[in-house]
Amino acid sequence: MPKNLASTSVCVCVCLQQARCGYAIILMALYWCTECMPLAVTALLPVVLFPMLGIMKAGEVSIEYLKDSNMLFIGGLLVAIAVEHWSLHKRIAIRVLLLVGVRPALLMMGFMSVSSFLSMWISNTATTAMMLPIAHAVLQQLKATEARADEQDFQDAAEDNPAFELEMRETKEEITGIKQPDTKCHLENSADQHECSREAMQESRRKAMEAKYEHLTKGMSLSVCYSASIGGTATLTGTTPNLILKGQMDKLFPGNGDVINFASWFGFAFPNMVIMLVLTWLWLQLIFLGFNLKESFGCGVKTDRDKEAYAVMKEEYKKLGPMKFAEGAVLTVFILLVLLWFTREPGFIPGWAVIFPKEFVSDGTIAIFMSMLFFVIPSQLPSYRGYGYNDAGKMVKSPPTLLDWQVVHERMPWNIILLLGGGFALAAGSEESGLSKWLGQSLAPLQQIPPYAISLLLSLLVATFTECSSNTATTTLFLPILASMATAIKIHPLYVMLPCTIAASLAFMLPVATPPNAIAFSFGSLKVIDMVKAGFILNIIGILTVNLGINTWGYAMFDMGTFPVWINGTNDKP
Repeated sequence: MPKNLASTSVCVCVCLQQARCGYAIILMALYWCTECMPLAVTALLPVVLFPMLGIMKAGEVSIEYLKDSNMLFIGGLLVAIAVEHWSLHKRIAIRVLLLVGVRPALLMMGFMSVSSFLSMWISNTATTAMMLPIAHAVLQQLKATEARADEQDFQDAAEDNPAFELEMRETKEEITGIKQPDTKCHLENSADQHECSREAMQESRRKAMEAKYEHLTKGMSLSVCYSASIGGTATLTGTTPNLILKGQMDKLFPGNGDVINFASWFGFAFPNMVIMLVLTWLWLQLIFLGFNLKESFGCGVKTDRDKEAYAVMKEEYKKLGPMKFAEGAVLTVFILLVLLWFTREPGFIPGWAVIFPKEFVSDGTIAIFMSMLFFVIPSQLPSYRGYGYNDAGKMVKSPPTLLDWQVVHERMPWNIILLLGGGFALAAGSEESGLSKWLGQSLAPLQQIPPYAISLLLSLLVATFTECSSNTATTTLFLPILASMATAIKIHPLYVMLPCTIAASLAFMLPVATPPNAIAFSFGSLKVIDMVKAGFILNIIGILTVNLGINTWGYAMFDMGTFPVWINGTNDKP
């Protein structure tokens, strides 16, 4: 009897801890979804709730807020801040656009390519905020140039052919399918009749051009914000959910052998990003520009309007001046950082990290080391006499370094670091209380469903949830549950965690879903229904693309067909 009582007491105690942890998670989920408190403040709740509810000790909870993933995030952001501080991203953007050209379809392709590339390294918000004004300036110039050219063409044709207005009206109706305004001028004088017809035709052409460029502006604005969100999925440091996945994998499965690192993530996510970007371009091209290849891409020599729009971008590039030493230094550090990330543990050959004890050096180590160089390297080359004292005996001050702490303090999103820590604390609390194990056992009946169907349904669920909640909060809440489920039904955790992580970045339907969407919406012309119509299909495209990837090249890369041996070590290292 005493044994039974002791056993019952233990079970009750465990269930009580699970319930308390569940209460804390539900409370944080509500706060994150409603944003009744700032997201970062809500992320600090485990520091208060877990010790008071008897789930974890205060010291153990606090340690979760500064893990290796946070170091990787800080290092990546320092590089991004340096790139933005010296306007290197703007130089790259305009240079690529000058190479692409100004034809509508090519222009959209250029803006999407540049936006996605930049958002792989700097924040999606900063990319959108920089690219949209450039896009709108180019479109305004195209519009003004076309208006002048059309006016000249109209006048020349009208002088040669008095019946020109009627002919142009019929042509316009055939091309657009839109009935042009029927202007009736009951004038007896034939000259007055002709003049009235000319003015009506000019007004009709002006309105048609306004409608055309309003439509084009909508498409260009959406292409920039969507491609920024898509580009962020391609690198481990591109957006916060990617780092949350790495952190959760290292927390929940500490013996995973660094299965998620910069190189492995890039190998899976970059092809997925390219496919998604191409399909997004095709869809936006179809609904906003039509699919007239000759009209969109153009052929032959450039017209005057093309040359004038090109001149606008060239003038913007000239304003940047010649490339400075500081820009070259930042670019060099950036390239070295990427090379070190890729070659640390490339997978197919031994990387340079083998010279150190196993798991001693991580991507975060490299990111912090390289970003520290920004506080050492001067922003100008030394003069002939160097730094020190001049002929008059006065000390010559050295130029400022590439970065100083004031710039970092102003631009570093410290709240995201707390959000990351809050997610790791939740995962630790779930493990410690046994809630993760209970959830996994409760989801065991899902074993009867094919894995690809589970992945597809969960991706759809996460993509829907992230439309009304931040992608950081979404991944923080879902990933520990998905890890427990995968363990219970004996499938590779990455088979569901990886597609759901990328799905959390597919917030395309609402202006409030993500900052890039809000920035595009604030530029005008767009209505909510425009974003919903374009974004709904893109959500479907994104979910199908990432599930295609996880069942093809991702399946082979991560050996999804086998249940990993490291999955049993679910407790964190002491």
